[in-house]
Amino acid sequence: MWIMFTFLAAFMQAWRNAFQSKLSKDVSIAGVTLARFIWAGPIAAGYLFALHQYQPTAMPEFSGSFWGFVIGASTMQILATGLMVKLFKMQNFAIGAGLAKSEALVAAILGVLFFGTQLSALGWMGVIVGGIAVMLLSSKQGFKHFSLKTILLGLACGSAFALTSLWVREASLTLQGPFTHSAAWVLLWVIGLQTIVLIGYLLAKDKSTLTALWQRPTLTLSISVTSCIGSIGWFSAMSLQAVPYVKTLGQVEVFFTLIIAAFWLKEKVKINAVAGLLLIAIAAILVMWS
Repeated sequence: MWIMFTFLAAFMQAWRNAFQSKLSKDVSIAGVTLARFIWAGPIAAGYLFALHQYQPTAMPEFSGSFWGFVIGASTMQILATGLMVKLFKMQNFAIGAGLAKSEALVAAILGVLFFGTQLSALGWMGVIVGGIAVMLLSSKQGFKHFSLKTILLGLACGSAFALTSLWVREASLTLQGPFTHSAAWVLLWVIGLQTIVLIGYLLAKDKSTLTALWQRPTLTLSISVTSCIGSIGWFSAMSLQAVPYVKTLGQVEVFFTLIIAAFWLKEKVKINAVAGLLLIAIAAILVMWS
């Protein structure tokens, strides 16, 4: 079941990234980040309500550690999304999304160091291959002219997403009840907190961005819907399986990304970008089989 949730998440995330890439041409980074959450809250609430109607369960108890994980995950996801949008502005969509996928490799390393995950020699080989892929993706002309700034930005983005995923799983594990309900509760609180923080920030600092989102209702709604469905997939999968395995399998997103970039956004995907994305896929397979 976690495999099906992961495929759903990867497919939806590829489309969400494409919509965000398009919106980023006209809206600030904070606005594009908010678009991910602004309509997702009602969807998450409706999903949670439907779960409780289908399988009634008692209200969970939210411990102090739960709130700590939720606040940490919410903060890191806002940061990660903002960094990814900046990547879209620096590179094309396919390369920006590919660099953000360093998340899976960082999650594997952090999982081994701090969360008790075990990786075999084959798994570490996957980590190395993934690192090479990230460097390849950051370069427009191959390894001789790779951009250190882009690599660092991509790794920072991936690290923030990795911490988000690890803390989301920890928050879900603190709750009692079916995994679907636990994941849905975490999702609702994370999205709610993010929405309040970002709207408050924009009301205080940049009201014009809220107007810009209001003037682009279809694209904003598309981002929120695909983001929420993708998060349902990720959060549910991570409630069932360790984050490094979920995120490495989730690398199938790179193929959806290539297809969307080439056929919907009409972007030219260079050979080194294709090679880098394929290397990330190979890294995912190596870590998955470890």
